[in-house]
Amino acid sequence: QVQLVESGGGLVHPGGSLRLSCVASGSAFSVYAMNWYRQAPGKQRELVAMISNFGSATYADSVKGRFTIARDNDKNTVYLQMNSLKTEDTAVYYCNSDRRGLGGQNYWGRGTQVTVSS
Repeated sequence: QVQLVESGGGLVHPGGSLRLSCVASGSAFSVYAMNWYRQAPGKQRELVAMISNFGSATYADSVKGRFTIARDNDKNTVYLQMNSLKTEDTAVYYCNSDRRGLGGQNYWGRGTQVTVSS
């Protein structure tokens, strides 16, 4: 069983920055890609950023150039650095590890609230 625990959310003004962290329990963290999703009120959950086990990152068009995903395999942690935040970035942000491609399960954290407001 894998547990994902997010932290770092909060209230920030437009243009501000936050760094989210997600710590994964269990072993083999370095083997799997890690994802950050978000879900705004009344909207579907969307993929924000993904980082492969080799460290290659991809981003949603809406956050390119503003968000950076990174991982520290020694700490079993994935980060999401969010800069130049906009009101439309307001959402609950979820950490995800989808291991179904390698015979595992799809794991989600409980989420952390990010609110961008003046």
